[in-house]
Amino acid sequence: MNWDRIEGNWEQFKGKAQQNWGKLTNDDIDVVKGKRTELVGKIQERYGKEKDEAEREVDDWMSRN
Repeated sequence: MNWDRIEGNWEQFKGKAQQNWGKLTNDDIDVVKGKRTELVGKIQERYGKEKDEAEREVDDWMSRN
């Protein structure tokens, strides 16, 4: 799946994102609005991860959904 599809259907995917990254708040999810870079940034912020690690997690999540 490509990110454009996730972005276009964010309302459907945001619950899956919150299940995967439980520390993300509803406000975080609203700020992301399907933007990959925003999601990576919020994961970094909430989990204290490096950017490349957060990007790998997002890529893995995207490939499963």
